[in-house]
Amino acid sequence: MNQPLHRFKAEFFKALSHPMRIVILELLRAGEKPVSELQAALGIDQSSVSRQLAVLRTRNIVEDRKEGTSVYYRVRDPVVFQLLDVAREIFNNHLIDTHAMLQQLAEEE
Repeated sequence: MNQPLHRFKAEFFKALSHPMRIVILELLRAGEKPVSELQAALGIDQSSVSRQLAVLRTRNIVEDRKEGTSVYYRVRDPVVFQLLDVAREIFNNHLIDTHAMLQQLAEEE
């Protein structure tokens, strides 16, 4: 059960397990952005943004480039956005199911 592919998948999903990292990826959906722009959009300090970006970079989800004093980030493989879209679809399906159950409970009362 400790195969390299399973480890890779687990580590990949761990990298996506923080809400701030998901927001960063959503911000990068529009294309490459400097850390300063990500920081402004997130409303958190630069060290927190850098910490979250480091996790994504370590897992090869994002890559960076330097231009002068600015560091720019982009998503390495745009297929990640398809994964986020599927996750949103699953979430929406759960909400629909939950709504249906609540409606059924309300009707039983």
